[in-house]
Amino acid sequence: MEEESIREASNEVCREFKTLIDERDLDSLKQLQLLILGRLQDSNAVLSHFNENSENCFAEVSADFSRNTRLLKSMKLDLDYIFQKLRGMKDKILATYPDAFPDGSAKEVLDRRPDLEMP
Repeated sequence: MEEESIREASNEVCREFKTLIDERDLDSLKQLQLLILGRLQDSNAVLSHFNENSENCFAEVSADFSRNTRLLKSMKLDLDYIFQKLRGMKDKILATYPDAFPDGSAKEVLDRRPDLEMP
């Protein structure tokens, strides 16, 4: 008995809601939702294709990128070693010949090269 009264009440509420909303409005809302769904599916397909393409491109260049990164790090270490040796040679020349650099270039010169490891 109680279930039947609940069912009747819910049916009455449904009927009242149906009278509040026009059927054409519901149809237009359904059409708009289907249109949006289609656009979202198209966008999803485009993004999936883009992700696959990006993954393939990354796979192609990642080996070159890591090899070039190792090469650049090696070159940086070599250049640091060379500049260290040059500073040592300059210090030895100044110790032996104090007037070898008369223009004041023997003063402590700051390294003006940019630090590539800093962002």
